[in-house]
Amino acid sequence: MPFRTTICGIEELGDHCEIGVSHVLSILDPPAPEPPALGSYGEHVRLELRFDDVIEEQTGFVAPDAADIDRILEFGRSLHDEAPGPAHLLVHCHAGISRSSAALALILAQDRPDAPAPEILAEVLQLRDKAWPNLRMIELGDAALGRRGELVAAVPALYHFQLRRRPHLEQYFIDGGRRREVDLALSLGRDW
Repeated sequence: MPFRTTICGIEELGDHCEIGVSHVLSILDPPAPEPPALGSYGEHVRLELRFDDVIEEQTGFVAPDAADIDRILEFGRSLHDEAPGPAHLLVHCHAGISRSSAALALILAQDRPDAPAPEILAEVLQLRDKAWPNLRMIELGDAALGRRGELVAAVPALYHFQLRRRPHLEQYFIDGGRRREVDLALSLGRDW
């Protein structure tokens, strides 16, 4: 891979200050303060986006939109700008599970247009074993990248895998207004 990657949540940012991060993609809830740990990072390029971890338009929440996805993809392209060495991208959101894993999946899909979607999602899962990519971001990114639904079609297997490992997530995501993701996982069966 032409750049290194790290995914984490806000609470883990302090653990990555010394690893030579060159690019930081911060996805924060709209009212959240800027994480203080980022002040401990060396010189880096940073993109901060603010939207909630939702997959549908909801009153009182800011859903990710096509402009947010365009900015993520543009930031991903900047990883190839001339630099003293290979870029090291750190992507974080609140917990390092959903928005950050979706953003990284889209950056990787853009960087490797011929890579099959399941391979890209497997790489994200290898980097972050808690990954549960935000479906709305995947849908918007799939369209922006011209993947004709390939990324969207691959994500239910990842959700299914996570529910087999952590069955309690089913109710957690349903309660969080993300039943559509759970239904996609369950469309592959309930073998747990």
